Amino acid sequence: MARPFQISRRHFLRGAAGVAVGLPFLNAMVGTAHALEFPKRFVVFFTGLGTVHDAWTPTGTEYDFQLGKILSPLNPFKDQILVLEGIDMESAYHGPGDPHQLGIAQELSGTELQAGDLFKYACSAQTVGWGGGISLDQFLAQKIGQSTKFGSLEFGVQVQYSNVSSRISYLGPGDPVPPDDDPYSSFQRIFGDLSDDPESLARQRTQRHRVLDAVQDDYKSLSKRLGKEDKHKIDNHLESIGSIAKRLDSPGLLGGSCALPEMGTPLDIYANDNYPTIGKLQLDLMAMAFACDLTRVASIQWASTQAGKVFTWLGQSDTHHNLSHSGDSNVEAQNALVDIGNWHAQQLAYLMGRLKSIPEGDGTLLDNTVILWCTDISRGNTHERRDMPYLLAGGAGGYFEMGRYLKYEAAWHNDLLVSLANAMDVPIASYGNPAYCTGALPRLTSQAYSAPKGPLK
Repeated sequence: MARPFQISRRHFLRGAAGVAVGLPFLNAMVGTAHALEFPKRFVVFFTGLGTVHDAWTPTGTEYDFQLGKILSPLNPFKDQILVLEGIDMESAYHGPGDPHQLGIAQELSGTELQAGDLFKYACSAQTVGWGGGISLDQFLAQKIGQSTKFGSLEFGVQVQYSNVSSRISYLGPGDPVPPDDDPYSSFQRIFGDLSDDPESLARQRTQRHRVLDAVQDDYKSLSKRLGKEDKHKIDNHLESIGSIAKRLDSPGLLGGSCALPEMGTPLDIYANDNYPTIGKLQLDLMAMAFACDLTRVASIQWASTQAGKVFTWLGQSDTHHNLSHSGDSNVEAQNALVDIGNWHAQQLAYLMGRLKSIPEGDGTLLDNTVILWCTDISRGNTHERRDMPYLLAGGAGGYFEMGRYLKYEAAWHNDLLVSLANAMDVPIASYGNPAYCTGALPRLTSQAYSAPKGPLK
């Protein structure tokens, strides 16, 4: 009896001149595939300036709940989210820094900021340094990112500034990781096989349009040996790559009359009204990088905590930051903030839809991903860091019991970081400053999940 055709997980479609395109997971790579045999992915989805809790918080019970105005775009994925209430960012009440600095730098590190004179507090002459510890995304990249092209990928959407109020990722104390705000450079860096000639943007553009043709011979040869399901996956995968390349070339995509700039001219990636388009491109690139198994850890940061972003596409004229400071009695401003939160939820729903459209074994890429939606403060007009609005999405390979609204009483966010590491099969008992950590957050784990064996460390 002939052995079933199998190919390496690291197989690429290859064409002339070194052009290569990574493949999505195929049944031919793992034989009879089961969802738990696939690698897990971790995503940080960061939106600053807190939320409007009355519109964020669901109503109902743990299993029978209704999403409010902000989270309503996630209704199609209700069985794959965990809405968490009552978790305090306790660590962010300790050490130097103003509330935004404390919140964003400790969101993924759970460790006090460094003292220093690099950055002034908002509305104060006091100063602070960078974050004081490694962020969870970078910690996980060190643990699970050794077998992929990139340990992690950091996407930005008009983050723009380089200061402690605009960094969520840290390789270690005082060592921030800047996000890439430019989808064009993200595309070139992640899929660098498409072109390596920095002296000719015209040639890069031509290469993008030729890349699918370049691998067609290899594709035709491979597809003859694949089953119908695998062939369909590759067809969709190549179509996705071509679609993004085409959109990056579209006139006016990045504002003004710019399609692709001449060498040395920066893309207008900071034009306010380009925010939605740039964000969607970055989400597409993230999903594609996961599908190609080029990374298993990624983050997307929507602007910086004090950016002057105006959500004009929602009919607004004031900045998100100014609106966040409005009092609870300012109904117009509070409604605008609800609209902003709802729009961000739409972007998360878009990412979840992209991941869910990619089959993996008996499930989807979303089933094997966990997304943490987080922010720097709980409420913009009080700058509290207690009762933070946390939401988990995806499945983490069955680790979390999803489809729930979980209420805690003054739990600590460092414990949530421990649980996220454990969900990625990195068994730790503490994260960040142990003074604000008691271990994994209880009640999150699916009873059906069988964790890999290994000592806590």
